[in-house]
Amino acid sequence: MGTKKQKYYVVWFGNPTGIFDSWEACKKAVQGVTGAQYKSFETYEEAEEAYNKEYSDYKGKHTVKKPSKEELAKIGEPDLYSIAVDAASSGNPGIMEYRGVDTHTKKELFRQGPFHQGTNNVGEFLAIVHGLAYLKQRGSDRIIYSDSRIAMGWVNRKKCNTKLKKTHKNKYLFELIARAENWLKSNTYTTKILKWETKAWGEIPADFGRK
Repeated sequence: MGTKKQKYYVVWFGNPTGIFDSWEACKKAVQGVTGAQYKSFETYEEAEEAYNKEYSDYKGKHTVKKPSKEELAKIGEPDLYSIAVDAASSGNPGIMEYRGVDTHTKKELFRQGPFHQGTNNVGEFLAIVHGLAYLKQRGSDRIIYSDSRIAMGWVNRKKCNTKLKKTHKNKYLFELIARAENWLKSNTYTTKILKWETKAWGEIPADFGRK
């Protein structure tokens, strides 16, 4: 008998949500949860990409379900008293950069990169931490919007859980990751980090427009 192929399971709605590397772990997260949303993927990269999107993108073959009027009303409008952060990477890994903008005016507040051999998720993580430090330094009570659930989870756990391999080309990037993790562990903040609802509001204002 051949070896069973490794699969990854994304749970968008369950207890808890996340990416799991076994059906047993996935089953525990969705058991007893009414309307649980989950799906299996062949690679971790596919699972990671899916987790940052919506379950409705993967539920049908290629149908992208648009939010209903009720859902839109529930989501509401974005809080413009905020900053929005985003990252872009050409390749995975590839040339990566990130930035933060004023959500209302779209004015760029900070921008870093390009970095060699980076990933989008690393950029999203660094962008959120940069945003937290930026707002704290200015004593601002604005909120931060990110469209990356993965990066938000990493910030919450104060750990950049990337599978990116360290090389001489991205050594500086790993130094930045260490500094960001250290900042999270040694600073307190009350800034709310919220998910940008792309389905309802369109691309995040900090988007690099390279889709």
